[in-house]
Amino acid sequence: MQKKTTRVQFEMPQQSYARLVALKDKLEAASHAEVIRRSLQLYEAIVLEAELGSEISIRTEQDGEVRYKAIF
Repeated sequence: MQKKTTRVQFEMPQQSYARLVALKDKLEAASHAEVIRRSLQLYEAIVLEAELGSEISIRTEQDGEVRYKAIF
């Protein structure tokens, strides 16, 4: 069974497109759409956690833990 899809076309600044291409290459993604789908999954999870009052943190080797309080 084939999944239903919707074609989406939009414009973005050259710099944003360059970032999209760089991420596609870095992730070895099959397409730009794959990068956008992955990004939406992560962003959706962050928004949900922010709505619940959660704080997002990233642990780095140099700085220890960096915390982000997301505001939407």
